[in-house]
Amino acid sequence: MKFMTSLALSLMIAPASVWAADCQQPEAPTVPDGASASYDDMIAGQQAIKSFQADNKQYLDCMDKEIKAAVTEAKTAKTPEERSAAAERHTDMVNEFNAAISEEEQLAAKFNSEIQEYQAEQGN
Repeated sequence: MKFMTSLALSLMIAPASVWAADCQQPEAPTVPDGASASYDDMIAGQQAIKSFQADNKQYLDCMDKEIKAAVTEAKTAKTPEERSAAAERHTDMVNEFNAAISEEEQLAAKFNSEIQEYQAEQGN
């Protein structure tokens, strides 16, 4: 019985990434260096970023469902420990969700900067 209680508690406080196993965060692509990239490199970089953004949207949609499930879990928890674990899971997932948005914004900003550098190199 003690083992089952320990197992249940460890599962409740597992990191959000363990709970959201179906939500696969995409890997950000490498942004081409605008100072040395060719036109084709820049277009390939743009396509890779657009693909990443589409994959990241799917990840965020999945995480949103998991976040809502954690809220429901907290509301329906039978014990203070379960409620606390669900609240912690919710917080962890919201943090991961926000980090994924920040990563996408930073990637877009970096690519925009590299586009400006590419255009400067081309004399545009």
